[in-house]
Amino acid sequence: MTAGQQTLVCRLEAIHDLRIETQPVAEPGPGEVLVRMARGGICGSDLHYFHNGGFGAVRLRQPMILGHEISGYVEAVGPGVEGLRPGLLVAVNPSHPCGHCAACLGGEHQHCTDMRFLGSAARMPHIQGAFRERMVVGAAQCLVMPGDVTPAEAACAEPLAVCLHALAQAGSVAGKRVLVTGSGPIGVLAVAAARLDGAVEILATDVEDAALAVAARMGATRTLNVGQGSAGDASAERGRFDVAFECSGRQSALAFALDSLRPRGTLVQIGLSTEVTLPLSVLVTREIALKGTFRFNTEFDRAGQLIASRQIDVRPMITAAYPLADAVEAFRAASDRSRSCKVQLELTDHG
Repeated sequence: MTAGQQTLVCRLEAIHDLRIETQPVAEPGPGEVLVRMARGGICGSDLHYFHNGGFGAVRLRQPMILGHEISGYVEAVGPGVEGLRPGLLVAVNPSHPCGHCAACLGGEHQHCTDMRFLGSAARMPHIQGAFRERMVVGAAQCLVMPGDVTPAEAACAEPLAVCLHALAQAGSVAGKRVLVTGSGPIGVLAVAAARLDGAVEILATDVEDAALAVAARMGATRTLNVGQGSAGDASAERGRFDVAFECSGRQSALAFALDSLRPRGTLVQIGLSTEVTLPLSVLVTREIALKGTFRFNTEFDRAGQLIASRQIDVRPMITAAYPLADAVEAFRAASDRSRSCKVQLELTDHG
């Protein structure tokens, strides 16, 4: 790559104003790698920026390149980089903690007070994302993906890491009954993680049959459509489950999850919402343990290993891929849960 070369980027200017533009590409410096991006998964947070300009207190205040679920091929390495060479497929960890704040020194990197997370408007200036043809990243952010793993699979390492972190919050679910509410990409990966950990029963719920079909392929032993007048079926689940992973951020799903837990069960809240009402009577009288979970810490490498070995097969959740030039259509498809689970962008060809 020569100095001054340009790359295409997918930049959100404002709500529903998504543009494909060009900007210069830097050369990799010490400890850095130039990656030719291959696939980028459209995440729920990307959709929140696209449709709503953000979520909660996090608002889009300047144009921002979206994307943080990404994979690509090493194209060039900077001085001092070892273990990486041109041509290797890598999953790129979008998390770049500072390493020296109190949270980082305590091993809680997901709570870094100076976090630089790709495609995030949580700070100013915003941290630009990875929906682009080429990008320079830290070598430490690159996880080599071996064997016959595809770029599409490798780009699922980040959302799987989120689910592995949530599973760690619950503790082992081996031999337990597990409920997963919301069968979007995070929900179906939570299903797969619980199945691998040895759950004896996994009920996945959603309001879309297409989503539930993916959950079944990812390891759910039962599915339940809670949007088709199934109040009777829902009441039959009362007090049956040891652990619930609430992945939708919806009031109705939270209430159902709490009602479905046995006394002293555990609810792990993954889905984000600006405001919900918590049924305290159920929480208190059943002594439910309510735990939040945020991004991931050390789980990214483990997620990559599970994908590479196909101990967790992410292929059933990847429902469509669109060229970078068709990013607007890709975001529309990703917004339609009746036909899409995980939609990805083809950021460059895979040659």
